[in-house]
Amino acid sequence: MTELRHPPEQLTRFVFERKVRFADIDSFGHVNNVRFLDYLEDARVSMLWERPRELAGRRQDLVVARHEIDYRRPLTFRADPVRVEMWVTEISSVRFTLAYEIRDDETLYAEARTVLVAYDAAEARPRRLDEDELAYLKRFTALAP
Repeated sequence: MTELRHPPEQLTRFVFERKVRFADIDSFGHVNNVRFLDYLEDARVSMLWERPRELAGRRQDLVVARHEIDYRRPLTFRADPVRVEMWVTEISSVRFTLAYEIRDDETLYAEARTVLVAYDAAEARPRRLDEDELAYLKRFTALAP
């Protein structure tokens, strides 16, 4: 398993606040492990679909190729939301990797990674990330421009 890399302090993180819902809690009194995927998805959709998905008349689709989660502490029901903080760790011509921390000011609950692949739904195959997509992703990475 790949060691999760923490971002440099100067890196811009995308931050998404997520309420812990009563429905997220399992019989052990903490957020069920599968619900953490919902938290990641909510944050990822917020980050990646803030910008228009239609560019030059074509839809900009992405598919998940891999998820990886390391659970650090139990997350229990609470009034205050948790933060899902995200940044980009790798970019290639057709895929990129997002790293996440689910946390509050005192506690890190989980670290995760998702590999996403640019996808052409009409052709049913991977596609290249375009310049607009690459520029947007580079805002959240310490990789050289």
